[in-house]
Amino acid sequence: MLAQEIIRKKRDKQPLSREEIAFFIKGIADGSVSEGQISALTMAVYFNDMSLPERVAFTEGLRDSGDVLEWKSLNLPGPILDKHSTGGVGDLVSLPLGPMIAACGGFVPMISGRGLGHTGGTLDKFDSVPGYTTTPDNALFRKVVREVGVAIIGQTASLAPADKRVYGIRDVTATVESVAMITASILSKKLAAGLDALVLDVKVGSGAFMPTYDKSVELAESMVGVGNGAGMKTSALLTDMSQSLAPCAGNAIEVQASIDYLTGKNRPKRLHDVTIALCAQMLVLGKLAKDTGEAVAKLEKALESGRAAEIFGKMVAALGGPADLVENPGKHLEAAPIIRAVPAPRAGFVSAVKCRELGLAVVSLGGGRRKPEDKIDFAVGFTEYAELGAKIEAGQPLALVHARTEAQVAQAIAEVQAAYVIGDQKQDVPPSVYRPVG
Repeated sequence: MLAQEIIRKKRDKQPLSREEIAFFIKGIADGSVSEGQISALTMAVYFNDMSLPERVAFTEGLRDSGDVLEWKSLNLPGPILDKHSTGGVGDLVSLPLGPMIAACGGFVPMISGRGLGHTGGTLDKFDSVPGYTTTPDNALFRKVVREVGVAIIGQTASLAPADKRVYGIRDVTATVESVAMITASILSKKLAAGLDALVLDVKVGSGAFMPTYDKSVELAESMVGVGNGAGMKTSALLTDMSQSLAPCAGNAIEVQASIDYLTGKNRPKRLHDVTIALCAQMLVLGKLAKDTGEAVAKLEKALESGRAAEIFGKMVAALGGPADLVENPGKHLEAAPIIRAVPAPRAGFVSAVKCRELGLAVVSLGGGRRKPEDKIDFAVGFTEYAELGAKIEAGQPLALVHARTEAQVAQAIAEVQAAYVIGDQKQDVPPSVYRPVG
């Protein structure tokens, strides 16, 4: 087989066989396929797409380019479950979700990513916890999953390494938006984690990765089809990202909000609705509950009993963080020295939020990355975002800025004011959860 012949077939809109795809990906992994050939194939796929069997084969090929984790040898008394979000602002769901699932009998080896662009990354949140290691060796990772029930860590170089090469080339050749390639990139890493079941949180709205509702549906359907086609039980939820999911954004700020959620100190409704909906799907898919009603009852018990909060604390301690983070978060989480209100420029109702712009305001403060190598300030961010539909008086806070300098405060105020649209009439607020897929 020749790589250029495989490219030619896809260029000419012909289907690729499983063997051709496996050959090409093996070449990506061992370097025998050049960057030019990878970019040619990804551009051909961008224009001519892939069928479901091709997408499954491509995803499995990326998975098989590195290690595939196995959990059977641990004889765990429950299913291996995970969720993946397409990302957004204030999306801290992973932090309470993992311990909640573990409290209900699941095991969650969650391999997460860092933030880039307007979206926050789960790993950056945990990096704000002193001592927490997001890169444990495999023995510690397995030990924490077995003993605690959940471990949230970063991707190792040995999981789907061919995907890293493909993604780097897609990023500089304007082929990132290919739904087939997005599907393969996300699911190859989840398949490599050895999961029994996966629930996908696909965002819709002004802060979503996909530009329209229809494209979000297309991505959800693709990932559900490929996940199930590759032998991993997979379903998805379409959820709203037309405003920040939690009423806050920033790394240490979101860890504090997650602890408040787990302990019951503060459970914002939209965050709770999405977290419970995703957890319930996971429990049903993993056969830990017969239906959504039973799943929700188990989850509420895990929260109200304090069991989920306890598991969160145990996970943090087992991965090197402070043993008393849940009890004394203020002792360990860095706080910004300046907190200022963002005054509303006029009275009215919050009729729209440019959610992507809110995320970029966090980046401007130093709380996110423009480039992968950028350093992050864990303390900065926002709290108390005004929600869609809220009645606002002139001068009333749209949010509170947590910053290092007065110059940062001034810029953040301008950026948040520009991200909020205040109208004269109250608009309908979109649902937190649109519908399941699969």
